[in-house]
Amino acid sequence: MFKQGDAFISYPLRIIYLKQKPFSGETVSVLISVPKKKIKCAVKRNRIKRLIRETYRLNKMSLIQYCREKETNMLIAFIFIGNELSRWKEMEAAMQKAFHILKDKIE
Repeated sequence: MFKQGDAFISYPLRIIYLKQKPFSGETVSVLISVPKKKIKCAVKRNRIKRLIRETYRLNKMSLIQYCREKETNMLIAFIFIGNELSRWKEMEAAMQKAFHILKDKIE
C-alpha cells in the first residue's frame, strides 16, 4: 500500500489509500498510526488513536456504501502528522474532508 498507493493530507491526518479490485471480505480496511517521534507520551498517542477511531466509526458508513456502489475495495492508512493533541471538532472535520476526497478518487 505504501509503495503503490496515493496520498493526500487532511490536516492533522495524512491519508494513504490503495484501490483494489473487488474480492470477498471487507470493502474498506483501515490502519491508524500516531508516530512516537511526533507524540512522545504514550497516553497522548493513545488518546489521538481513540479520536481517529471514533471519528472513523461515526462516518464510515457513507464511504462503505459508496465503495459497494462502485464495486471497489480500499486499503486506507490514517497517519497523524500534527505536533499536539487534537480536538474532537478538528479531527471530525479532517475525517469528513478525507472521506469527501476519497469518494472523488474512487470515480
